[in-house]
Amino acid sequence: MRLFICADIEGTTGIAHWDETDKPKADYEPFAAQMTREVNAACTGALEAGFKEITVKDAHDSARNIDFSQLPENVRLIRDWARNPLSMMAGIDEGFDACVFTGFHVGAHSAGNPLAHTMNLNIYSLKINGLEASELHLNAYTAAYHGVPLVCVTGDAAVCEEAKKINPHIKTVPVIEGIGDASISIHPNLALQKIQKNVESALKEDLSKYAIQIPENFEIEISFKQHHSAYHASHYPGVERLDATTVRFRTNDYYEVLRTFYYIR
Repeated sequence: MRLFICADIEGTTGIAHWDETDKPKADYEPFAAQMTREVNAACTGALEAGFKEITVKDAHDSARNIDFSQLPENVRLIRDWARNPLSMMAGIDEGFDACVFTGFHVGAHSAGNPLAHTMNLNIYSLKINGLEASELHLNAYTAAYHGVPLVCVTGDAAVCEEAKKINPHIKTVPVIEGIGDASISIHPNLALQKIQKNVESALKEDLSKYAIQIPENFEIEISFKQHHSAYHASHYPGVERLDATTVRFRTNDYYEVLRTFYYIR
C-alpha cells in the first residue's frame, strides 16, 4: 500500500505571519519544525494503518523545509521543485492508493487565513467553472486525475470546509482559524494527535469512498493583481484576456489546466 503526502506550511498549527514561512527569517524555524512534526504524524498514522510505502512532497516555497531525519525510515522525501506542471504534486502517479494534504490553506479569495493565497501572491482570484478555487482544488483534482483518492486534509478551518464540499467523506483536521490578520490555534501537540488519528482511521476504511469526480470540461478564469501579468498570460496558446487583469482558458483535459496554469501564473 502506497501513500502520497503533499505538505505545505501556511496551514501549520499556530502560524499567523509571513515571517514564519520564510526561511531567512528568525521566526521560521519553529514552524518548519512543526510542519515536519505534522508530516511525521501523518506518516505514523499511515504506518499504523498498514501502509508500507510513503512518499512526501515538500511543497512550500523552496521545497526544502522538512527535516528528513525526523520522519520514519521507510519514507521517501521529494525536495525542491521538479519544474513540471504537477507542481506541488510532482511525484504522484497511478500507483498510489491514497493521498493526504498537510498544512493546507485557503486561496486568495478567502478571509479564512491571514496568509491566504493561491500559488503565489500575484493571483487575486482563481475560478474553476465559475467557482472560487484554491490550491486544495488544484491538487485534489491532480490526485483524482491519477485515480488517487484524497483521504485527509489538515490546515485552516476554511480549507477543511472546502475539502468537505469536494467530498464529504474526506477527513479533516482544522488546526487554525483566521480572524482578520490573526489566527486562533489549537495546541500543536493536540494537532499531532488528531492528524495521526484521522489519517490512520481514513486509511483503514474503504478508500473508494474518498474518490473525487473531476469535471469533464474546464473553464479557468484567473484574475491577477498586476495588469501586466494578464497581458503576459494572454500570449500563451488558448488563453484570452477578458479585461486588464483577467484571463480565461477552456479545455476538457485537466493536464492542460495544469500545464497552462504552470506557464502563465
